[in-house]
Amino acid sequence: MKMFVCIKYVPDTSEAEVKVNPDGVSVDSSRFSFDINDADNYAVEESVLMKEASEGDVTVLSIGPKQSDVMIRMAMAKGCDRAVRIEDERIAGYDPLMVAKVLAGAIKGQEFDLVLTGCMASDDWQMSTGVALAEELGVNHASMVKKVEVLGGNKVKAYRELEGGLMEVVEVELPAVLTIQTGINEPRYAPIRGIREAQKKELKVASLDDLGLDASAVSAEASMVVLERLYIPDVVSSAEFIEGEPDEKAEKLASILVKGGLV
Repeated sequence: MKMFVCIKYVPDTSEAEVKVNPDGVSVDSSRFSFDINDADNYAVEESVLMKEASEGDVTVLSIGPKQSDVMIRMAMAKGCDRAVRIEDERIAGYDPLMVAKVLAGAIKGQEFDLVLTGCMASDDWQMSTGVALAEELGVNHASMVKKVEVLGGNKVKAYRELEGGLMEVVEVELPAVLTIQTGINEPRYAPIRGIREAQKKELKVASLDDLGLDASAVSAEASMVVLERLYIPDVVSSAEFIEGEPDEKAEKLASILVKGGLV
């Protein structure tokens, strides 16, 4: 089985103060550490598991700067075979549809059975890139996938996580795109031997011109998304503490709920 797995280089903001730059539309990332998007890590593991089960082939695909090479090499150290990193300042990276067009441009014309992506990006919380990628490639897709079974007859069975703990089971004809939900597997640590071998694997760097893509089709001017302003939300509190004996508290609470139209 021939597969592509798409991964994203994202910042870890859990322990760093987020500051908006003076331009108002970008964030100061100088103090951030960067790594693979969480859901993409599970997509990498799932692609490697399927490769091991079917003697397949996995190509890592990513859009990002040279600093992301470490992340890409780590994916190859876990078992992926080669990688393509797309770097071009003309890409409107904040627009998932533009990103999907670029990823599709790197895949079109090549033989593949599956394209795996993470179900969500942890930096902007977008969930549409994988679905849009399937549309650009003109293939089937399944999103929020928690389990994959490879069937005979050029199909896979995908178990999709729905709201309320429900699971939808669908059979998808290949080629197809699957967006992988976290928890589908347990991502492995890259072994020392794999890290050494990854340094010898092919990591191709391409621009829009190399892919034969018209920059005007994926630039900010082509995007229908307009980033007007970024800001840190004000932290405000309107909590009201009710004092008194239990009966008094109950009476005051009931009065507040009635006046507020909540009961």
